[in-house]
Amino acid sequence: MATKKEHKSNMNEKLNTLRAGVLGSNDGILTVVGVLFSVAVATPNFLTIFIAGLSDLLACAFSMASGEYASVSSQRDTESASVQKERRLLKTNLDNELASVQQFYMDRGISEDTALKIARELLDKKPLETMVSTKYNIELGHYMNPWSAAFSSLFSAALGGAFPLLAMSLTNGIYRWPATILAVIVSVGLTGFLSAKLGNGRPKAAIIRNIIIGILTMIIHYATGKLMNQF
Repeated sequence: MATKKEHKSNMNEKLNTLRAGVLGSNDGILTVVGVLFSVAVATPNFLTIFIAGLSDLLACAFSMASGEYASVSSQRDTESASVQKERRLLKTNLDNELASVQQFYMDRGISEDTALKIARELLDKKPLETMVSTKYNIELGHYMNPWSAAFSSLFSAALGGAFPLLAMSLTNGIYRWPATILAVIVSVGLTGFLSAKLGNGRPKAAIIRNIIIGILTMIIHYATGKLMNQF
C-alpha cells in the first residue's frame, strides 16, 4: 500500500506531466495557425496549405518533446548531483550540516535552542532526506520522468495543432477563415482554463490572456502572409 508521501509524489509527477501537456498543446495551436494563416494568405492552393500546416505540426510536436526531455533530464541530473553532494557532506562535515538545518528553522521564526533540537532530531532519524529538503527543496527518491514529460508534450502539441489544421482543411469557401479563427479561440481558451486550474490561478484571466495572444498571433501571421504576397 502506497504511503502518503508516495501518493503525494505520484500526484506531483502527474501534475507536472499535465502542465507540460497543456503548454505543449498551446504551442501546437499557435505555431500551426501561424503557418496556416501565412501560407493561406500567400497561396490559394489547398494542398500547399495542408502540407505546410502538417509539417509545422510535426516539427512543433517533436521540438516540444525533445526540449521537454532535455529540460527534465537536466533537472534530474542536477538534483541527483545535489543528493550525492549532501551524502558526502554528512560523512565529512556533519557540524556544518547541523548548523545549516538549524539556521533553516531559525529563519522561519523558531528559537535558536528549539531549532537546534529539531535539527539534531531530524539528522538523527533521516539525515539525507532532511538535508536535500532544507537546502534544495528536493524530495528524496522522487524524480520526474523525462520520458513522461516528453511524450506528454509530443501528443499534446500534435493534438493542439490539429484543431486549426482540421478546421482549415475540412471547411471550404467563406467558412474556412471563420471556422479556423473560432477553432483557435476555443482551443487556446481551453488551454488557458486548464493551465489556471493546474497552477491554482485565475481561470478567467488566463482564458482572456490566451485568447488575446491567439488573436494577435493570427493577425501578425495574416499580415505577414499579405506582405509576402506582394513580392
